[in-house]
Amino acid sequence: MKFIRIVIQLAGLFLFYFAGTAIQQFFNLSMPGSIIGMFLLFFCLSFKLIKLPLLKEGSSFLLKHLALLFVPATVGLMDHFDLFAGRGLISALIALFSTALVMLSAAFVSQWMSTRKTANEGEGKNL
Repeated sequence: MKFIRIVIQLAGLFLFYFAGTAIQQFFNLSMPGSIIGMFLLFFCLSFKLIKLPLLKEGSSFLLKHLALLFVPATVGLMDHFDLFAGRGLISALIALFSTALVMLSAAFVSQWMSTRKTANEGEGKNL
């Protein structure tokens, strides 16, 4: 039963992807359809049009197997190895810098949201 639930939830996630792709093609947008689909999913979750438990197991399944999803992209890089030849150090430095930048920005945003939530909880108790 759990397997069927995960398959249905994955199908729901793919529907958002396909909807984003259809919007991208219909309006001839330069933004990828997958990103448009993620925005659609974000708005549906934000406005409570879709409840999080409806997609939780399927999205957890995808996150659990995320490393496996990067294998085709990594293998695809091997077709263009000549573009990276002799630039390994620069590529490594860029990867380290961008990783550090993402980690720092995520830390600042989560800290800001945490203090904001604490402040809102404090105001609610005083009312």
